[in-house]
Amino acid sequence: MDLKEAQSEPRESMDYDVVIVGAGPAGLAAAIRLKQLDESISVVVVEKGAEVGAHILSGAVIDPSGLDRLLPDWREDPGRPLTTEVSEDVFYFLTEPNGIRLPNIGMPSLMNNHGNFVGSLGLVTKFLAARAEALGVEIYPGFAAAELLWNEDGSVAGIATGDMGVAKDGTVSERYTRGMELRGRYTLLGEGARGSLAKIAIRKFALDEGREPQKYGIGLKEIWQVKPEKFHRGRVQHSFGWPLDNRTGGGSFLYHFDDHLVAVGFVVHLNYENPTLSPFDEFQRFKTHPLIRETFEGGKRIEYGSRAITEGGFQSVPKLTFPGGALIGCAAGFVNVPRIKGSHNAVLSGMLAAEKLVPALQAGRAHDEVVEIENEWRAGPIGQDLKRVRNVKPLWSKFGTLVGIALGGAEMWLNQLFGWSPFGTLKHGKPDFATLKKIDEVKTLTYPKPDGKLTFDKLSSVFLSSTNHEEDQPAHLKLTDPSIPIAQNLPLYGEPARLYCPAGVYEVVYENAEAKTNPRFVINAQNCVHCKTCDIKDPAQNITWTVPEGGGGPGYANM
Repeated sequence: MDLKEAQSEPRESMDYDVVIVGAGPAGLAAAIRLKQLDESISVVVVEKGAEVGAHILSGAVIDPSGLDRLLPDWREDPGRPLTTEVSEDVFYFLTEPNGIRLPNIGMPSLMNNHGNFVGSLGLVTKFLAARAEALGVEIYPGFAAAELLWNEDGSVAGIATGDMGVAKDGTVSERYTRGMELRGRYTLLGEGARGSLAKIAIRKFALDEGREPQKYGIGLKEIWQVKPEKFHRGRVQHSFGWPLDNRTGGGSFLYHFDDHLVAVGFVVHLNYENPTLSPFDEFQRFKTHPLIRETFEGGKRIEYGSRAITEGGFQSVPKLTFPGGALIGCAAGFVNVPRIKGSHNAVLSGMLAAEKLVPALQAGRAHDEVVEIENEWRAGPIGQDLKRVRNVKPLWSKFGTLVGIALGGAEMWLNQLFGWSPFGTLKHGKPDFATLKKIDEVKTLTYPKPDGKLTFDKLSSVFLSSTNHEEDQPAHLKLTDPSIPIAQNLPLYGEPARLYCPAGVYEVVYENAEAKTNPRFVINAQNCVHCKTCDIKDPAQNITWTVPEGGGGPGYANM
């Protein structure tokens, strides 16, 4: 049986009241809230990771306000996922080779992390999944939502999971299994930043019409076990500046938590201009700063990962609702950029969606647009959280790090004290893929070789992400035009995919490396950590990230 014939076979179908894509904070919060309000509602959650939490990556200093509203008793649970409260807030502006500690008193109160927790968002989702299942929610990890299903009137009818066992050459292998259809009266898309089904829904229903372009950053993170004398439980340290130049936005963090663990992370805003910049190598370079490296001397790196972050904020959030469903969490873009926090808003967005879906379901409605979700989020806690910081990102992008952060800080104070901004609501301008300069217009950046102790290469890092894909499957990274990487991106930009990818997925390979003759563009899809940066930053918008077989990708344990 060939693939076309196999896919003509009907799929097994299951019906639910609500289908939720993504077992992240938003999806699981929605599932829990639906059951809290009406236990008779049938709810299913599909998750592409091999287990809940396997694809979850966040800083993570977690604002517990969402958890407190969803599960007021979570702090008393002996299995609570967060145990390290923030004990110290430290801010630095880094220069080479020094750093200036910024006074806490000068920071707007919303930047204060006291009352927050340091931990693993992956463990939080495992905790939420257990609570959801106890309420009767069905959760299917290892099933990638690959397709939206449609009713005849154009509304969303649910999702289909991807077929398993399609060979790399497109034929049907011995392990072929047809995907399943999960049909729902309503479908919630909580796939995280740049979700593949959310992209389809946004385009189909023009949900971004009248909004600013969504903006993104790439976040890279490592977990280290450090020596006891280097550990300060509950310390939260943020910095900006070196090694990035003034025109390149980004920042970094060190979070001390649990058993002598330190999460170190680095964020580069994806509107950077220099095509020779490598976010991964900037992250490695950052760790060599004297104020940073001392924490890790004698320590052991135990985990690595990377993920795109939505940064557009208030003015970039698309319309949430469409016929048959809604966007929730980072699929909509609810990250508060200066706070580097979004999980609290993700939980609140899932709750809001559930609270508006329940009356609709109880009234017998299905596949229509529950406009109350869209109509109410801006006036609620999510909208209030994002509105007061709405200009921080555009000010940073327009004026650079030094002036932009100063202006952003002043505006946050004005919003805090008077509820007013002199800037109104600023625009973001270009989408991130349109910001690169040509390679002959920039200074080529070079990076030192990793030492294997403090700094590392991409492939050894991917190993620590426990990334695995079934090798005999079609590449889930699709090129609209296979000629563009070599014919267009290489001469104009040096083919930036080989640099912005944090996992060594993309390479330009030459027949004669010394003479650089007959270049080929190679996609090592098995290395992909599902960060989605290629889908965002490719200047030709030629790369589309799609889901691989369910269960493929990273296997994060503590991220």
